[in-house]
Amino acid sequence: MKYCSNCGTLVELRIPEGDTLPRHVCSACNIIHYQNPKIVVGSIPEWEDRILLCRRAIEPRQGLWTLPGGFMENAETLIQGAERETLEEANARVEMGDLYSIYNLPHINQVHVLFRARMLDLDFKPGIESLDVKLFHETEIPWDMLAFRVISEPLRRYFEERRKGRLGFHMGTIEALQK
Repeated sequence: MKYCSNCGTLVELRIPEGDTLPRHVCSACNIIHYQNPKIVVGSIPEWEDRILLCRRAIEPRQGLWTLPGGFMENAETLIQGAERETLEEANARVEMGDLYSIYNLPHINQVHVLFRARMLDLDFKPGIESLDVKLFHETEIPWDMLAFRVISEPLRRYFEERRKGRLGFHMGTIEALQK
């Protein structure tokens, strides 16, 4: 951040009085510009024993498969965001179920929240951000073509737990890959 969004003056990076972390602070109006992690919400849409995946039409990871999800918007709840993203990316109507996982991605300042979801019908098709949308049995999942670890890790756990007959809640952290 270089300029204050309130008055346009240059900001400086410093620790404000009473704070413990460096923040962008306007040198003129003294507004503190907090930068916080983005929340990504999504669903694991299920129809019988199959999971709905979307093939990405946009970067990052264009052409690879993912669960429907995206950035939460202002003035919506986690569930509303997950429903909206599922509709936008797969044109799929779902009934949201239990919270399934929360993953921290501190290296990119994101928190990913996934809900279990039951598809209400088979009337789905790719949205503007998807090249294709398809239901997969566990054995058909293109594991080597999944776009993100934050999708593959909970999805592997989901199938493992489903085989055992008990789905739980999970929380974890995905660190940056070492180069």
